[in-house]
Amino acid sequence: MSQVARDSGLSRESLYKALSGERSPSFDTILKVVSALGLKLHAQAIRTARSEAPRTASAGARASRG
Repeated sequence: MSQVARDSGLSRESLYKALSGERSPSFDTILKVVSALGLKLHAQAIRTARSEAPRTASAGARASRG
């Protein structure tokens, strides 16, 4: 924990407080800890059934009705 605190630029005491579960750490703190651990966060859009449907299918359905 001491090394993670040093690598993240946080004091060991503040790191323990942030990760104790008694309060929610700031996103900035989480990013510092993740970086200190040599990890990288990746955000990806969640695809829903609606967004996965091909656009041409609905266009084709409309054309076949007319």
